[in-house]
Amino acid sequence: MDLVLSLHSRVAFALVLYYTLVGLWGIVQGIRDRGPDASYRGAIAIAVVASVLQGVLGLSVLVFSGAPRESVHVLYGLALVVAMPLAATLVRDRTARGQSVALGLAALFTAGLAIRGITTA
Repeated sequence: MDLVLSLHSRVAFALVLYYTLVGLWGIVQGIRDRGPDASYRGAIAIAVVASVLQGVLGLSVLVFSGAPRESVHVLYGLALVVAMPLAATLVRDRTARGQSVALGLAALFTAGLAIRGITTA
């Protein structure tokens, strides 16, 4: 059980770093007047898959060790999984530059959700 908890914590920290880098990448692309290219969209897809895997780890921790200290932790986990796909859907009709900046800001917001999830664990 300690191994799962340790892995859960490490993946959470990695998600914060990854979403931060993806967010900065998107903002830089927007500043350069570029839209999100295939590699950027792939990075977002990787982040979403990692968020889902983090959720699966979190559910296994819940099953084996009980509820977290604060129930809002689960809400942050759900929001983490939903935020980027929702943002990608909402920015579809924007200009290329607007898409990059909006997705970058959404990724930074998602990093913040991950931080809040960590602090309420």
